[in-house]
Amino acid sequence: METLRVGSSGPDVLALQNALAAKGFDPGGTDGSFGPGTEKAVKALQASAGLAADGVAGFQTLLALGLVSVPSITSMIPAVTVEIVSKMCPGAPLANITAHLPFVLNALVAPQLADKQMVLMAIGTIRAETGSFAPISEGVSQFNTPPGGPNFALYDSRASLGNNQPGDGARFKGRGFVQLTGRANYQRYGQLIGLGSGLIDNPDLANDSKVAADLLACFLKDHETAIRNALSARNLAEARKQVNGGTHGLPDFSAAYNTGNTLLPDALTVATTRDSAP
Repeated sequence: METLRVGSSGPDVLALQNALAAKGFDPGGTDGSFGPGTEKAVKALQASAGLAADGVAGFQTLLALGLVSVPSITSMIPAVTVEIVSKMCPGAPLANITAHLPFVLNALVAPQLADKQMVLMAIGTIRAETGSFAPISEGVSQFNTPPGGPNFALYDSRASLGNNQPGDGARFKGRGFVQLTGRANYQRYGQLIGLGSGLIDNPDLANDSKVAADLLACFLKDHETAIRNALSARNLAEARKQVNGGTHGLPDFSAAYNTGNTLLPDALTVATTRDSAP
């Protein structure tokens, strides 16, 4: 089941509404159309379940309603070595891979993203977003800064990013392994990984190794269904679009993914999703 939000419609929304009603959260009708009443009910359910009350029915919300289940997967983590990742990310310093890879792999375990497909997605994303296999801050460019500055001012009034104050562009510029950008994303994903308002109060935390890895895993989980569908169809451009919104970095992502797909086995004889990175 895909992530559902205001504007969604169809059988999945009807199932969502019925599940909400069954748990005592009135969606204001069961018509298969995700409107304000359904959003209010989703927020109430999320608050009661200790989830970020954003009104968007993503995986964790659907799981709380019993509409999805945690898939059984085979962990690829025991097979992922620094040597393999260095071949997937040939421009990255070996010291960076050695330092950060354990955080990345460990972050993929709990959300059930430790299978081959999603491990390759995570590592390919890091190569495309950072190049150096280290959490970094976005640099100044023509895409975020007007001629003559100030830096990142083109982001200041971007409603799609949730920026609403002068200086938000620089404060919530891209950071981490996934280049998280914008006040709305810092708030949403900071809450989802258990930091509360910590990421809003201290955006530089997004460049901490563990936090950056948790944000990457959380972001991929939030877009998991669409990503897996794209990867299963071998549509790497669409998978990349789920993270970047476009095709920026697609050659690097594709090279990393295809290299890793060749180097990693399709299955391991002894492995479970409980494995953690060495």
